[in-house]
Amino acid sequence: MAQLSFYKIKNTVLLFVLALISCGNFSQTEQAASKKPFEENPKEIPQNLEIIVGANLTEQYLSVLNGKQVGIVANQTSVIFKETGFTHLVDSLVSLNVDVVKVFAPEHGFRGTADAGELVKDGIDTKTGLPIISLYGKNKKPSKEQLADIDLVIFDIQDVGARFYTYISTLHYVMEACAEQRIPLLILDRPNPNGHYIDGPILEPEHQSFVGMHPVPVVHGMTIGEYAQMINGEKWLKNNVICDLKIISCENYTHESSYSLPIKPSPNLPNDAAINLYPSLCFFEGTNVNAGRGTDKQFQVFGSPYLNNQIFKFQYTPESNDGAKYPKHEGKVCYGMDLSDTKKLDRLDLSYLIQAFKNTANQNQFFIDFFTKLAGTKKLQQQIENGLTEEAIKASWVEGLKDYRNMRKPYLLYD
Repeated sequence: MAQLSFYKIKNTVLLFVLALISCGNFSQTEQAASKKPFEENPKEIPQNLEIIVGANLTEQYLSVLNGKQVGIVANQTSVIFKETGFTHLVDSLVSLNVDVVKVFAPEHGFRGTADAGELVKDGIDTKTGLPIISLYGKNKKPSKEQLADIDLVIFDIQDVGARFYTYISTLHYVMEACAEQRIPLLILDRPNPNGHYIDGPILEPEHQSFVGMHPVPVVHGMTIGEYAQMINGEKWLKNNVICDLKIISCENYTHESSYSLPIKPSPNLPNDAAINLYPSLCFFEGTNVNAGRGTDKQFQVFGSPYLNNQIFKFQYTPESNDGAKYPKHEGKVCYGMDLSDTKKLDRLDLSYLIQAFKNTANQNQFFIDFFTKLAGTKKLQQQIENGLTEEAIKASWVEGLKDYRNMRKPYLLYD
């Protein structure tokens, strides 16, 4: 499997000092973003001014943890960066004698090795001995009993900015559980690698699922911290409860910033190209087309035995690997396209999906039911089946995206 090269991020951690004070509930003013050092166009910010993720800003949150029993929602991306690499947030806090009592794990698990959709089981972290509670499977929301010994929850997970990437669904349920039990939630924010654009159909309420819980477009253009504020502000939590939030914002980040993830956010997003193509190619998960699972170019290639091999010249054969034990069309030759060298996208690209549908052996068997959940609407499948062009389909999104942009504005922490 392709490995990511480490992206060096400035270490601002001078000392880990636990203040001798205890904090109460978080005020609304504490949710404001850190003051940005530049007001210019983000492209004019000096290149040596590196993005600092929320987890690195320990001086802003260690005092909040003093005297608290802490639960942490985390995975392999929950790290504090250093000049020589990084340390996991959980390991760092435990070493500082922060009273971490348990870890909650999202899809793919605490160490990020489970397949997409694979049941993640409860367990014990072998390094720290902490209990791990799965939030993927039957138990997607922390229970009252699981939170009974917790005073504060930390949420620190790297997202990729797509509605169907389930970490924001986990965020929703964690916020709801914390609100119901009156437990503060501390979010350590991280950049959105697809935060430079907004695109796609708005999810319709009747198609809500764990791969789409809120009326937002496929590419929502928000960080986890911003998204949490929107969940609160739009009162999307059950019974309109409000979660008590504190957000540690990134420094030197804007939505136009280019950010290369140093750690794979999930097994099948191995590099920047896959992360950028993911919002466009994930639609194939709702079809009979393989989106690169079972290869070392996940979400950078697509193909199927049923696509016209006179049009789709590229071919590959999916095989079981660490990211996909049972990939679609395993052991079969798939014909499709290699997009790994595609220029960085700043829009949702439907051309691959439309072209594949037009050139499949049996169009009646192209889509599966899961497609509607991914799209958040039945209209997209109908539009493709009716032969609409990409331009015509996107024209139908204009008003919804305009309304969404207006809804999104009050919750932004970054330019």
